[in-house]
Amino acid sequence: MLLAGAILLPVGYLVVRAGQGETAIWDLVFRARNLEIVWNSLILAFSVTAASIGIALPLAWLTTRTDLPFRRGWALLTALPLVIPSYIGAYLFVSAMGPRGLVQGWLETLFGIERIPSLYGFPGAVYVLTVLTYPYILLNLRAALAGMDPTIEEAARSLGHTPWQTFWRVTFPQLRPALAAGSLLVILYTLRDFGAVAILRYDTFTRAIYVQYQSSLDRSAAAALALILIVITLLLLAAETRWQTSARQYSSTARVRPPTIIALGKWKGPALVFCMGVVLAALLLPALNLGYWLVRGVQAGEEIRALWGASWNSFSISLMAAFVTVAASLPISILRVRRAGRVPQLLERMMYVGFALPGIVIALALVFFGANYLPWLYQTAPMLIFAYVILFLPQALGAVQASLLTVHPNLEEAGRSLGHGPLTVFRRITLPLVRPGLGAGTALIFLTVMKELPATLILSPLGFKTLATSVWGAVSEAFFAQAAAPALLLILVSSVPMAFLTIRKQI
Repeated sequence: MLLAGAILLPVGYLVVRAGQGETAIWDLVFRARNLEIVWNSLILAFSVTAASIGIALPLAWLTTRTDLPFRRGWALLTALPLVIPSYIGAYLFVSAMGPRGLVQGWLETLFGIERIPSLYGFPGAVYVLTVLTYPYILLNLRAALAGMDPTIEEAARSLGHTPWQTFWRVTFPQLRPALAAGSLLVILYTLRDFGAVAILRYDTFTRAIYVQYQSSLDRSAAAALALILIVITLLLLAAETRWQTSARQYSSTARVRPPTIIALGKWKGPALVFCMGVVLAALLLPALNLGYWLVRGVQAGEEIRALWGASWNSFSISLMAAFVTVAASLPISILRVRRAGRVPQLLERMMYVGFALPGIVIALALVFFGANYLPWLYQTAPMLIFAYVILFLPQALGAVQASLLTVHPNLEEAGRSLGHGPLTVFRRITLPLVRPGLGAGTALIFLTVMKELPATLILSPLGFKTLATSVWGAVSEAFFAQAAAPALLLILVSSVPMAFLTIRKQI
């Protein structure tokens, strides 16, 4: 309950701020401009989610259930775009595909084309956010497929179902919880993203809130927008809860072999082309573009060694935030999985409020409370970590709960029947079995904290510079070459735990 109260601090701040405006709060909410922003945000979120499902679902199946050549390599490469922050992906996209970008320069040299169509706005935002967020769904689906009992699929095939029929009638229904959890993360990520929509000039909640906070002394309109975002989040959470089935799939403790691998046959070529296309669009082209700007930066005399301090700051604060967030998620996850009822469900859903809010709103709310009531915590590392916990706790909840659902309650009851207390049962039985989920949650939060920008900009201690703030400082001034080195370091540091996590999940 203490954590739930902390999560609601930003909501209290927004209510107070919205109520202090000169205009009535309902007039603020139903402004024509605000309704347009709501539409822009929702259409972007659902478009990105639909495109991400279209990419992640076949990738997850191909890399876990088929004889796809180099499937372990594809599993790793297709998950790596998750380490690229949206503001880096957007800046690379703009520098390459913008009206005066690299591609236009090459076309002008080769064919005399002086201008290409602008991809700013909705098209560019959908593309950038899709190629960067589909791994959220992919990792959830791969984990679900890896933990699924293969005997159910084999029984369906023994009854005459083709692999395609087996997938849609048997496998896919069991993937619905993982698909719902991953899709929810993508929707919320898109709704709260700031870097990509700001660079690509597409008006959503976050960009509008940022402009209101920066350009107006009366921040009531921005607070009203944030409150609308909270309401939309609650509606999405209710829809996601209803979509998920109440059935729980427990893994069989008697499984002694992996699932049967399906031969792709004539579809092996198209499957490889699909994987190569995804890797090319989401990883290879951004890497080549980043390499180009890095070379230009080095030639211009940019110092790379000066970034080691920022690298260490990013790594250390992200690791601490990941451990604290996973630890905070454990009691909530156990209560939600082992104690059915409205109170645990409500408590869990409250945790998603912080993830839906833009980082700038969380940061400004903590600045308000810190400066007025907790001055000794203002602009300190603990306050920054606390902001990360509010923002990214749902990521840990999803991973930990997915692992807890595979631990049959009978195993814990057997331990208690032998005289062991709850803590001993948790330490000896539950914890070893949910360790993969804890590792997945830790890695996912580490990656996300490494990329977080608004909260880091506002709440960082004085002189505490990170790779994210270094990149943004250069990109905001259009110094693309200067941004290349910290962007590359940020991606490399984030890639190590992602590679380790993905390799461990191989089957």
